[in-house]
Amino acid sequence: MSFTLPASARVDLRVESVDGVLDEVERALHTQLDRGTLVRKRRSLGARTDRGTWVRVERRRFDKIGSQGWNGTECAALVEGVAKPQWHRGIAWRQPGDAVMWRVDETDLLPGAPVGSSVLAAEPALSDDWWRAFNRSLDALARQHTRRVATPDTVMITQSGVAEAVQRFLPGGVDVTVERWLPAHADLNWANMTGPEFCLFDWEDWGMAPQGLDAASLWGNSLAVPALAERVRHERRHDLESRDGKLMTLFVCAKILAPDAHPEDPRLGPARVMAARVAEDLQRG
Repeated sequence: MSFTLPASARVDLRVESVDGVLDEVERALHTQLDRGTLVRKRRSLGARTDRGTWVRVERRRFDKIGSQGWNGTECAALVEGVAKPQWHRGIAWRQPGDAVMWRVDETDLLPGAPVGSSVLAAEPALSDDWWRAFNRSLDALARQHTRRVATPDTVMITQSGVAEAVQRFLPGGVDVTVERWLPAHADLNWANMTGPEFCLFDWEDWGMAPQGLDAASLWGNSLAVPALAERVRHERRHDLESRDGKLMTLFVCAKILAPDAHPEDPRLGPARVMAARVAEDLQRG
């Protein structure tokens, strides 16, 4: 396959011409895409097909693929008990002349629209049934078996990476060893879940991770709405009150409080308060 997108590693699909790659997807999957439904993100595209399914197209550099491959959505087809779109087929190819891969996955349509953007600024109208379905799915996911390792933000999560992130909040000598590794979605945010019917999608980064990664990630993406952040902590308290959950809370706080954080990000204050509280809890043992 060939197309005309630039070879630069800094390609942003929100602004680049993507007609060529969409044409190739149509030929490969023997379908027509509804260009009017096209969703463009920095490194991925999505659109509805003429057979009532959805295709997601992602561009990823070789150094962000790793030894375990790059078929998370396909592998997630075997996950049981989780509300997610059914996977139908996928294809992948190398971009000629560049260390870049493209992958297309075709799935069922979502049962509703995404709850919102990845980080919410206002509380969504979610029913108790939604929260029950959310909990059932996360609990079922934790019971799965996989050799995949989660890649939050396309980076494989490791013990050393966790230690580096959380030790900024802790004095020397505090043990930061992860005790329980469980399957996680690894990109749990409000743009990857639907409402009013719960469904969890975008599975490309799922795999084994410290207990509480998903809960802490969603909590962090809710901090601009204090009542919502508290609801997440309440619903996933089993994860977040565990020792590993506390480490994952610090892991997420480290990302929010990164040196390049926007000074007006409303999550900064709550993240600092929680990081101090959790760090104190961990120091007490």
